[in-house]
Amino acid sequence: MEIEDSQAKPGSPLPERIGRTPPVRLLRLTEAVYAAIRTHGEETYPYECCGALLGKLTLDGWQVEAAVRASNEKIGSARNRYQIAPAELVRMEGEARRRSLKIAGFYHSHPDHPAHWSPTDMAEAHWLGCSYVITAVAQGKATETRSFLLAGATGEEKRFEQETIQVSDGGAGPTGSWTKPEKPL
Repeated sequence: MEIEDSQAKPGSPLPERIGRTPPVRLLRLTEAVYAAIRTHGEETYPYECCGALLGKLTLDGWQVEAAVRASNEKIGSARNRYQIAPAELVRMEGEARRRSLKIAGFYHSHPDHPAHWSPTDMAEAHWLGCSYVITAVAQGKATETRSFLLAGATGEEKRFEQETIQVSDGGAGPTGSWTKPEKPL
């Protein structure tokens, strides 16, 4: 069963949100999406990778059906920061709409750093109700992947809450698909 976004609007920028964040603590990924996120981190090492997660909100959490790569536009500090260009974010939102999905969250890697959010990650997170997935990449190899829900009713109340990642063997086709970037990394 899917939750309608009658109050909180997961997958929407902070200014459009009204109400409270639903109690979501589970992030479901297919094996293909999970592997794609980790592979992206390994491919971009020693720089941070980044992208969006597309999915549907259910009663107990997000069901992610696709990961969409983005180029890291953070010039000068791509080893420890990431930034998705506004044009790429618009493209991702369009792709989500075409698939009847929402932006369920974002992912990025931490080269030679733990899979835990940093103060910068917190300061730059604005999509309440969305998942933020972080993969630690040590010496070019993905070692740990964790997810954190950006909870709270307002930007002033926002906080990261750890959520469980459930990986399943999704079928072929659109579920578990990996969307390649339009431009090279």
